[in-house]
Amino acid sequence: MANAVQRNAEKVEIGRTALRSVAALLGVAGIVVGVLSGCTEDKPGVAGSGIGGTSGLRGPGKVGVVLPDTTSSQRWERQDARHLQSAFAAAGVPVDIENAHGDRARFVKIAEDMISEGARVLIIANLDSSSGKAALDLARAASVKTIDYDRLTLNGGADYYVSFDNRKVGELQARVLKDCLGEKGYRNPVIAELNGSETDNNASLFKEGYDAVLQPMYDAALYTKGPDQWVPGWREMDAVAIFDQMLSQQPRIQGVLAANDGIANAVIGVLKRKGRGGKVPVTGQDATVRGLQNVLAGDQCMTVFKDPKAQAELAAKLAITLYNGRAPDVEKVIKDPESGIYLPFVRLTPRAITKADVKQLIAADSVDRAEICVPDLAQECERAGI
Repeated sequence: MANAVQRNAEKVEIGRTALRSVAALLGVAGIVVGVLSGCTEDKPGVAGSGIGGTSGLRGPGKVGVVLPDTTSSQRWERQDARHLQSAFAAAGVPVDIENAHGDRARFVKIAEDMISEGARVLIIANLDSSSGKAALDLARAASVKTIDYDRLTLNGGADYYVSFDNRKVGELQARVLKDCLGEKGYRNPVIAELNGSETDNNASLFKEGYDAVLQPMYDAALYTKGPDQWVPGWREMDAVAIFDQMLSQQPRIQGVLAANDGIANAVIGVLKRKGRGGKVPVTGQDATVRGLQNVLAGDQCMTVFKDPKAQAELAAKLAITLYNGRAPDVEKVIKDPESGIYLPFVRLTPRAITKADVKQLIAADSVDRAEICVPDLAQECERAGI
């Protein structure tokens, strides 16, 4: 109860800070609120997608990008920041990319500073919907166009959204987990689910996807549903403690739906410590260096590749169009079930990756062979044809 009260107080304070900043900086009182969410369809009437003004900006302006942290996934620093920087540099558009390092107040302050420094477009990958909404409110009050990147900000009012089909990600995880369990010959295996952060709407969409595949297996008594828990902030250390407890309570766990590669790595560490490394199929997501190495080593049965270069380039293309005062042509929309409002959605397709697929990622220069095939994995890489 005390934790819930504290979280609510934090949310209120972030909101108050954002409103005070808007009033002081921009002299306005009203905040326009929009919505986002989790189902997609072709474009009906789309709310809030027109081009707004950029009055009050000083100088040539820029595009601001706020990334969430360096702990929930390796991708934010290793991939997204680099690819976004390259895309904007190629177009000759000024960009300011900063990382909030997991600090919600800092996330909002970075966005506020970018807006006051003349950002025409703001791209955010939120830490949670509360701080994300505070940042988007500041931008909307300043007539700065906004793009939610990868993660949806519920009730945030972003003008556009660029991400993958996140429900599909979860479906891929569960389908390949079924294949891996079949290869092991397990009968009625106990499945543990370690979901991502409960404050990340993407984690909810992933779970919708894999539960849609696994629930019929539970209902048919072909699988047994085991422990099911969220991992705060996607933190690996929390995942270690959570899975350690799961395994103590249910030692018959024979499959793990881990929501991303970081959580998978934590699970694999616990399994190895218990002498069960490689015996329990574990899923992942993000196709990180560590995740791909675990796949090659046989400790992780799959990951999901969400092409960060393609996502960054599409987000940059959208932002550059907005920066130049033009209306982008976006065919898909996403609907917030809480409000029913549709928002333009640039949707990418994820891809399941097993051991046989890693060489294709390397051949396509999607990942660096030198990073993946370290000396300890030389034999595994050779056997995989890499």
